[in-house]
Amino acid sequence: MKYLDEFRDRELAERLLHEIRQTVTRPWTIMEVCGGQTHSIIRNGIHQLLPAEVEMVHGPGCPVCVTPLEVIDRALAIAATPNVIFCSFGDMLRVPGSERDLFQVKSAGGDVRVVYSPLDALQIALKNPDKQIVFFGIGFETTAPANGMAVHQAKVKNIRNFSMLVSHVLVPPAIEAVLQSPGNRVQSFLAAGHVCSVMGYWQYPEIVDKFKVPIVVTGFEPLDILEGIRRVVLQLERGEARVENAYARMVSHDGNRPAQDLLAEVFEVCDRSWRGIGCIPQSGWRLSEKYRDFDAEVRFDVGSIHSNESTLCRSGDVLRGALKPHECPAFGKECTPRHPLGATMVSSEGACAAYYNYGGIIPAESLTHA
Repeated sequence: MKYLDEFRDRELAERLLHEIRQTVTRPWTIMEVCGGQTHSIIRNGIHQLLPAEVEMVHGPGCPVCVTPLEVIDRALAIAATPNVIFCSFGDMLRVPGSERDLFQVKSAGGDVRVVYSPLDALQIALKNPDKQIVFFGIGFETTAPANGMAVHQAKVKNIRNFSMLVSHVLVPPAIEAVLQSPGNRVQSFLAAGHVCSVMGYWQYPEIVDKFKVPIVVTGFEPLDILEGIRRVVLQLERGEARVENAYARMVSHDGNRPAQDLLAEVFEVCDRSWRGIGCIPQSGWRLSEKYRDFDAEVRFDVGSIHSNESTLCRSGDVLRGALKPHECPAFGKECTPRHPLGATMVSSEGACAAYYNYGGIIPAESLTHA
């Protein structure tokens, strides 16, 4: 497939790996921020092919995984409310709350629907004026423009039976939280290319200057990731720390300015809890005052939410890069994709799901799959 096979070329992958092996002289720890990158690394066996000195740890870059349990429980309560049609992307339906998930709400009679865009939920609202339609708006900066546009359109078109339960989180504060966490050993980052395609990378030099860590923006194919690692290792070995863009075919310094203008209008920055991590100051978005009437959390009084995390689940340590999924005692035993304890085992971008599905040991030939 053109523009895809080129980034899975075995010969070029071997050249990049050779350069990394020739460059590295000491141990380095690199965190890939995005869960999509984690899956690519594990699925393609990149973690096996790298020299022993280069360790990849998996960051909190899975939006499903970091949606806090309290928000999941609130979504479940709203979805079970009479006269509500609750709309969500499919990967949220099996994320466990304190006692159940959205599939179980649906099986008990709740009107829970999978949609492929928040604009689909708007159409459902237009077709069902006697119902309250709620869209579950989660994610990093990548999905925020579409969610913001849906709310904007609802206001412009006066679609009063539409609202959004918002749980958006932001990458730069998460990187800072990792670097400031006790026992942190991450020395550099691969930044998520899709986030930067929206936001650019103008926010990262401040982090680099503050913490003296390299940050390289890269994509998701094997060669994207290997090139990102190569650039990071070069900086680390030279004692340098700067921002580099290894994903120029998709990312510019400024990003998508019209999208950023929309986000600044519809959302406002707030403190946000991250599942398994805790509250990170100024790390999320909520609807701004102008759009507060479309905030499902305000519209629906579901009472106090008391959430209880599984005592066996170590997903917080996984999301901070302090623990590899298979090092959790519950991994593959009490916790499996069929019976998950945490979102990292459910999500298509979750690190635990990647280790479970791909076993963590993949033949090198997988680099050339198409």
